[in-house]
Order: sequence, then structure tokens, then C-alpha cells
Amino acid sequence: MTTLEAPPRLSTLDKFLPVWIAAAMVAGLLAGRWVPGLDTALSAVQVDGISLPIALGLLVMMYPVLAKVRYDRLGTVTRDRRLLWPSLVLNWLVGPALMFALAWLLLPDLPEYRTGLIIVGLARCIAMVIIWNDLACGDREAAAVLVALNSVFQVIAFGLLGWFYLSVLPGWLGLPQADLAVSGWQIAKSVLIFLGIPLVAGYLSRRVGERAKGRDWYESTFLPKVGPVALYGLLFTIVILFALQGEQITSRPLDVARIAVPLLVYFGLMWAGSYALGKAVGLTYERTTTLAFTAAGNNFELAIAVAIATFGAASGQALAGVVGPLIEVPVLVALVYVSLALRRRIARSSRPGGGVGVRRRLRHDAACPTRRRGVHRDRQA
Repeated sequence: MTTLEAPPRLSTLDKFLPVWIAAAMVAGLLAGRWVPGLDTALSAVQVDGISLPIALGLLVMMYPVLAKVRYDRLGTVTRDRRLLWPSLVLNWLVGPALMFALAWLLLPDLPEYRTGLIIVGLARCIAMVIIWNDLACGDREAAAVLVALNSVFQVIAFGLLGWFYLSVLPGWLGLPQADLAVSGWQIAKSVLIFLGIPLVAGYLSRRVGERAKGRDWYESTFLPKVGPVALYGLLFTIVILFALQGEQITSRPLDVARIAVPLLVYFGLMWAGSYALGKAVGLTYERTTTLAFTAAGNNFELAIAVAIATFGAASGQALAGVVGPLIEVPVLVALVYVSLALRRRIARSSRPGGGVGVRRRLRHDAACPTRRRGVHRDRQA
């Protein structure tokens, strides 16, 4: 039986990632609550409605992951119709419809929060999903393609779907209606900043780095050095985001709890349903994981910006948008570990004979820091 060298142990940052994320959330909430004028100061640092601290954190978070993408492999993703069509259906048909249903079922007496949640459901994720997918050892190339696809549809469909779910469909059902004022430029600007900049930077890094020193140097020397920066960017983004709304969240705990219930149901159903669909159509673990996280995540930056621009910063719609990441971050972190546990079970169930497929999975495990210890245990079993 082939013996593989034991991969290195997890770094402290990887090992205690849930602790650091929880600490960042608490630190942001407490800072926003107790530091006088902090939210005002952070809100003032913006250009054309884009918060510079949040933009900085997201760009730092996304760049290392997009620098890891093998752009020469994207063709294998675009040809995989089992991945692309389910992703489009889940993101642009199932997701908005599910959030609409949950908002009306669970918040029938709170129209402002209900509208805010519907806006969250329309904003498909193009930022944090990149790092959740990477932590869960999903397919980086598939994630890059699906996020880019969501970005195109977001520019085209967000305003149209907002009109449909807030005005047309409620009118058909005899329910109260709402209006959504959002420009195509506002959506395109969000896409260009939060996806376009790190995507171009990641692509150029790989092209220039490989051309100058070769792929081995790029992947064995350069990427390990910039990789941890993604998690630093994630923690910084969480602190800033929660500090901006710390006062609002901590002063209205019952409202936050009411908003949290449909969000919890939404994230759980979208992730589990997408995962089941991926397995049903025969996708690999990596692409099933990518399908699940890209379908479950939401673009909270866009949802909050649209809610504030349309209804005001102190509105219930804006609060619902703010509560989105408050619930999404811990839930999707937990789902990262659920996904990794499923991956270990899949590896065990397909291990008999120690064939080439198993050895390939083990090599991929060694390159995925969040799975190093689990894979080492499996090899010793």
C-alpha cells in the first residue's frame, strides 16, 4: 500500500478559525456599541456610497483565493452543464422564491423587515462565498466561474426581480406591495469593485508569477505566503461590518431574533438542498460543495446598500440587511465543518483498494489546510 508523507499540522489561525470569527463579531458589536462616534466615522469613509473599510477588507480577503485559481482550467467548468444549470436555477429561481415565502410566512406583521429580507434573497453572493468554498475545500475554478456568472445575472436581473417580488407577485396574491429604487449602475459598481478588482489582480498574479519564475515557485512559495492574508481580511471585514451596526443590533435584540429565524431556515434549506442536488446529478465533492455555498450565500454588501439608498439608514429594511451577515457568517462557518465531515465520510466509503482516485483525493487533502489533520487520521485507520 502506498505510503504518503504526513502533511504539516494546522496553523493556529486555521485550528481556531471559529473562535477568531466569533471574537471578531463580538469585537465589532461591542466597538460599535461602546466607542462613541465610531459608526459615524466609519460611515463617513466612503466614496460614492461604497464603504472604503469594508471594500478594503473584502478585497484583501478575496485576492489570495482568486490568486490560487488555475485559470487555464476554467474551460472544464464552463463545459459542466450539471454544475452551471443547477447553479442558475438555485440562485435566480429557488433562492429569491424561498426567501419571499419565508419572509411572508414568518414575518407577516413586520413589513419593513420582510421587505429587507426579500432584498437579501435577491442579492446573490459574489464575495464571502469565495472564502467559505476555499475553507471547505471546494473547487476554486468552479467557484470563480459561478461567482462571475452570478455577477452578470445580478447586473441584469436584480432590479427586475426586485420589482417582481416586491410589487407584481404580492399584487397577484392580494398582499401589500412595496417599491424598490435601484439603479443598474449601483449593482454594476458593486460587482466591479467586490469581484472585478480581486479577480483581475488574482489572474495577473498567476500569469506574471508563472511566467517569471514558473508554476512550481508560484504554488509552493508565493501562494503559501499570501494565503493567510485571506483570513486576516475576513476577520477585518467582520469587525468593521459589525462595528458599523453594533448600536442598532444590540439595542433591538428582539427584532434581530425575529429577523434571524427566516434567515436560519433559508441558509439551512439552500445549502442542504443544493448539496443534495449536486450529489443527485453526480457532481464530485468539490463541485457539490461549490454549488452549495454559492447558492446559500448572499451579497450582503449590495443588499444593505440598496436598502439604505431606498428606505434610509435607520429603516427596518436596512436592519434586516445588517442582520443578514450576523446570521450568515456563523451559519456558513458551521456548514464549512459539516461539509468537511461529509467529505471525510465520502473518502472512507470510496477507499477500498487504495486506488488512484483515493490517492488523488489524499493529495488534494494535503493542499487543503482545513482538512490536513482529518486526512492524516484516515490514512492511519
